Amino acid sequence: MSQIKRYFVFALFLISSFTLLAQSLAIREQYKVKRKDTIYGIAKKFDVSISLLMEANPQMKQEGYELHHGDYILIPRADTAASQSKGEKTLEQKKAVSVSGPAVVTTKANTIKVGIMLPLHNVDGDGKRMIEYYRGLLIACDSLKTKGISTELYAWNAAIDMDINSILKDPQVRNCDIIFGPLYSKHVTALAQFCKSNHIKLVIPFSISGNDVDHFREIYQIYQSPKQLVDKSIEVFVSRFKEAHPVFIDCNDTTSNKASFTFGLRKQLEKLGIAYSITNLKSSEENFAKAFQANKRNVVILNTGRSPQLTVAINKLEGLLAMRSGLLISLYGYTEWLMYTKYNIENFHKFDTYIPSTFYYNPLSKATANFERNYRRWFQADMQYALPRFALMGYDQASFFLQGIRSYGKDFVGSKAQNRYRSLQAPFHFSRVGTGGYQNDSFLLVHYRYDDKLDLMEF
Repeated sequence: MSQIKRYFVFALFLISSFTLLAQSLAIREQYKVKRKDTIYGIAKKFDVSISLLMEANPQMKQEGYELHHGDYILIPRADTAASQSKGEKTLEQKKAVSVSGPAVVTTKANTIKVGIMLPLHNVDGDGKRMIEYYRGLLIACDSLKTKGISTELYAWNAAIDMDINSILKDPQVRNCDIIFGPLYSKHVTALAQFCKSNHIKLVIPFSISGNDVDHFREIYQIYQSPKQLVDKSIEVFVSRFKEAHPVFIDCNDTTSNKASFTFGLRKQLEKLGIAYSITNLKSSEENFAKAFQANKRNVVILNTGRSPQLTVAINKLEGLLAMRSGLLISLYGYTEWLMYTKYNIENFHKFDTYIPSTFYYNPLSKATANFERNYRRWFQADMQYALPRFALMGYDQASFFLQGIRSYGKDFVGSKAQNRYRSLQAPFHFSRVGTGGYQNDSFLLVHYRYDDKLDLMEF
């Protein structure tokens, strides 16, 4: 079996069992179970103890576990126990899980060394989500071998209570070309300083606080702040709907956090001399109808992203169309609306809906369906129900950066001009932040058209 598959099955056993070893085990090889094999017989054959064999294969500890012909198990090195007994690792080092090994091997000189520093555990939701992200990254490395891209992967369990400096003592970290992580803001500065000293690209995949990207050229920050997304949503709206008539509907939601968008948009419309109307979900049908114009497209903006108010608004708009069938109405929504697609897909198309977002999960895409089949095949599980999908995030980010590094080497900065990858879920293009690092500024407008087709407009 190829080294890539050996590594993947190692990752499969390590992660799908949701059990992180207290220390790293040195793996000698992978073994395919034969008929009549027993755990005792395999341990004896490879001269390792049964307990050590079970440590390398945590699934063996599960109640009712049985060996089956064709299964793959990991054979630890016999000297692992001796090195563990010496007590060489500190308590912090024992918390960190280091998974190393070639993910793709072609020529050594072209190998990209990839580090992952995320909470890879089953303690809480953070760990489970990061495990899924990591799995997507592994699948990306597998697919990249067809493009001749060789990778070596190293993973560390950067849990919330971890001192990141204890991980950075591992000599393998210094050899990385790129690191994905961390998840927690408190780990960023120390990791960014380390990457600066060792000329390592640092991809921060998820939302963080702080302004480290302003100071470290090594940082590539995927996350965009709410203000950045609001500003982009306003910019795209006024650019696309200059000739339309905006209609703001007050949904009487005291918990709404959309004021920065609606007030900001109104201010920009006023600056450009574009007239708009304001109405209320509780308005009478007659007063509600007065907010709409017959000779222009009416673009409706709610001041909440919540589902119940969206449902009421759609019902109100349907009643309006029953009275004035010639009206042209579009909806301009919020990213949260993507979570309501299952129940609102027909309404989204009926009202020519536009949803601003930085991602779009398309289950009907052939490429996405192929990825999901691979995910099930490798990990015997479906992805978690979440938007965006974490495994697809890992896949897209790894594919984007590793192909970029292969094409441009140290000169890769992730700009639009350098992009060689078509994302499955989220596009990327990075812009320089002052004299510091780079931040993703990609933006999508998901358009559910009247004709039941869908457009993805990238900005």
